[in-house]
Amino acid sequence: MKITDVRVILTCPGRNYLFAKVMTDEPGLYGVGEGTLNGSEPIVAEALRHIAPLLIGRDPQQIEDLWHLVYRQGYWRGGPIFTSALAAIDIALWDIKGKQAGLPVYQLLGGKARDGVMCYSHAGGRDPVETEDHARHLMAEGFKVVRCQVGPYGGEGVIGERPPISPGTPAEQVYEPTPYLLGAPKLFAHLRDKLGMEIELFHDAHEQLAPIEAARLVKEMEPYRLFFLEDPLMPEHRESWPLLRAVSTTPLAIGEIFTSRWECLPLFMNRWIDFIRMKPLHVGGLTEARKIMILAEPFNVRSAFHGAADIGPVAQAASIALQSVIPNFGVQEWTRFPAPAYEVVSGICEMRRGYAYPNERPGLGVDFDEEKAARYPYQRAYMPLVRRADGSMHVY
Repeated sequence: MKITDVRVILTCPGRNYLFAKVMTDEPGLYGVGEGTLNGSEPIVAEALRHIAPLLIGRDPQQIEDLWHLVYRQGYWRGGPIFTSALAAIDIALWDIKGKQAGLPVYQLLGGKARDGVMCYSHAGGRDPVETEDHARHLMAEGFKVVRCQVGPYGGEGVIGERPPISPGTPAEQVYEPTPYLLGAPKLFAHLRDKLGMEIELFHDAHEQLAPIEAARLVKEMEPYRLFFLEDPLMPEHRESWPLLRAVSTTPLAIGEIFTSRWECLPLFMNRWIDFIRMKPLHVGGLTEARKIMILAEPFNVRSAFHGAADIGPVAQAASIALQSVIPNFGVQEWTRFPAPAYEVVSGICEMRRGYAYPNERPGLGVDFDEEKAARYPYQRAYMPLVRRADGSMHVY
């Protein structure tokens, strides 16, 4: 069996996705992958087109060898653009292998370790009361874990908005840390008073804090028994994790913009974090994500795979397949897709009472219609920007 083509599909059925199809010379046998990278899909698409000729004529069954071929082909290695392109290829190769074997991908990864994958969803509002009401709604849907915020970027620290500098560019949030640091503990004091201590709640600081500010926040959140505090620091502040660990027993999580095992390993070995937030989509696919979780296991680090607007239906299926198998599972961020995505993509994973379930069809069980995808052309988009009140870029 040989690879004959790599098709690259940019589409926007409600939001932008980058899909790939790895075609083979076996009639009807192909694999679907995804390289969505929020705000940078066209760049990943060009990387895929550049890589594709290296794969033509090769055996798609040799996943490990092809992973290293793509990872090392340019000498310059790593970074989110190339690891997202690599993930699109790798996920498609696992899909091919599952279809060839007549088994769902999770069976090839070792078989289920749990019946369903526990997920969390997001509760938000303009004030603690609205956030409480939203959390109650999610709890009624069956969610056992809820992320709680007030307003964008984690809370009251957003004090305004600057208009777009030109058409098609994002508005810029105006953020100050002091109102945020005062408001976040008040939010959780309210939520624990109204919802009790049993429901699993957590909070995302969105990497907006200086290390000493993050230490203050994690300490003040301790009475409210967070499931974890997400992204209290930027990845660049790795040396400051011991400061956070020393002042509180609140579980800590990071990793949604990690792209390799080498970023994860120091945090595991030093026991600085409790949950790793990476996802197969941005670390090079299932091959690399599985290795990362094996590295995490002896250090008691559990998974909390990222989702939200950074993941599409194919990548979600890959995440849920791996989360079904690993012993050090924690939680999965549940992604709700816009209605047009269900027209373009079939086999999207099912959610029931707070648990997601992998497809039982061979491979990932997900496919997309190229003709229908073409009806939704890519729409240029950028990630949000954050400035301080004095107009400077927020750089913590």
